[in-house]
Amino acid sequence: MSITVVNGLPAHVLVVHFVVVLVPLSALAVVVGAIWPSAARRMGVVLPLLALVTLASVPVATNAGEWLEEHVDSNALVREHAELGDGLLPWAAGLFVLATAVWWTNRGSASAEAAPEERTRAATPRSALIVRAAAVVLSVVVAAGAVVDVYRIGDSGAKAAWHDGFSKTADGGGHGDND
Repeated sequence: MSITVVNGLPAHVLVVHFVVVLVPLSALAVVVGAIWPSAARRMGVVLPLLALVTLASVPVATNAGEWLEEHVDSNALVREHAELGDGLLPWAAGLFVLATAVWWTNRGSASAEAAPEERTRAATPRSALIVRAAAVVLSVVVAAGAVVDVYRIGDSGAKAAWHDGFSKTADGGGHGDND
C-alpha cells in the first residue's frame, strides 16, 4: 500500500517537500557533526534519527511519484524527472550511514564534553586524524552530492509540471490594478 492522494491532491506534490527540506538539513547536520565532534555529541542520537527519517521519506516520495507518473501525460520532461528521482535513494542512504558513523564515533558522556577540546595534535594518534579527515571529506562529498541531486530533481520536476502552464507576460487580468 502506498500513499497516492492526500486531500484531493496527488501525494507526490506534498511529500516531496519533506525530501526537499530533510535532505539538505541532514546533509548540513552530518557535515557539521563530522567537522565538530562537540556538535555531534550535542546532536546525539537525533543525528542518525534525522537521517533515518530522511532516508524513509525518499521511497515514499518516489512511490507517490511513480503513481503520479502513471496518471499524467508522459513526455520527455516527466521521464527525465522520474529517472533523476530514482537516483536519490543511494545519496540518502549514504547520509544515513555517515550520520550513524559520526554519531557512533563521537558519542560520549557529559564528562567527555566538559573536557577541554584543545587537545594537541601530538596527543591524538595519527591514524585517528586520518580517519577523522576521511570522515569529513566523505561527509562533504556525500552531502554535496545529495543536495545537488535534490536540486536537479526538483528543477526537472518543476519544468515537467510548469513547462506550458503559465504565461511569460501578464495577462492584464486586473490583479493589482487600480483603474
